[in-house]
Amino acid sequence: MSKTSANRRVFIGGISGGIGSTLANVLSSEKWTVGGSGRASEKWSDFMDKQANWDLYTVDYKQPDSVDQSITAFTAKHGGLDAYVHAVGGVFLKPLHMVTDEEWEEVLSLNLTSAFTAARAALKPMLKAREGVFLFFSSVAGQIGISNHEAISAAKAGISGLTRSIAATYASNGIRANAIAPGLVETPATRKLTSNEQALKISERMHPLGRIGTVDDIASLAAWMISAEASWMTGQVVGLDGGMGSIVPKPRA
Repeated sequence: MSKTSANRRVFIGGISGGIGSTLANVLSSEKWTVGGSGRASEKWSDFMDKQANWDLYTVDYKQPDSVDQSITAFTAKHGGLDAYVHAVGGVFLKPLHMVTDEEWEEVLSLNLTSAFTAARAALKPMLKAREGVFLFFSSVAGQIGISNHEAISAAKAGISGLTRSIAATYASNGIRANAIAPGLVETPATRKLTSNEQALKISERMHPLGRIGTVDDIASLAAWMISAEASWMTGQVVGLDGGMGSIVPKPRA
């Protein structure tokens, strides 16, 4: 892509989350025009009040029209859309036999269906411009088997498949699609796990590098993946997981 970051436009679904907000700050510092969406809540209202420099939209991710309208409004205001990042999702750990139908539907709706409907909306201006880039967030749990992750693993594996298929379908239109598959990252959404000392130690041991991830780890890679420097990269699901998804280290002394 020929545009510099100073005249590029990004929309981040889930911009108020730990990863979404950190990425938005990074891109703002690089002079991107930043917009994003979040679900109605007291936390979201507080976030909107503090972020006057970003175009923010309240959406219901279960309603495709709501998502479509927010992306359409941002695109119309700024004359196009260069990148869409989907940082919507949640943590759900429960063994298969304990997952209710309602919980299963909620996990799929929040993590996978929301990505599908947002991508469909963001695709419209990209097809018109014949360029654009998508970035999604899968998970190491979508790449390897981890106990008690059946529902979230299925949803995140779906993100990986969605990413690769978008990349294949629209490469000839100048559109790229990639995903990051993190291990456990310290965010507000994972605080129940990371604030428990025993659970944190177990999680750290599961990652060969001996620690969980930070939002800065993820945001720095994400910013590069939607930049012009990554213009020859598409259809990739990149593991950023401290080695958890790919290696078995020798035991620590």
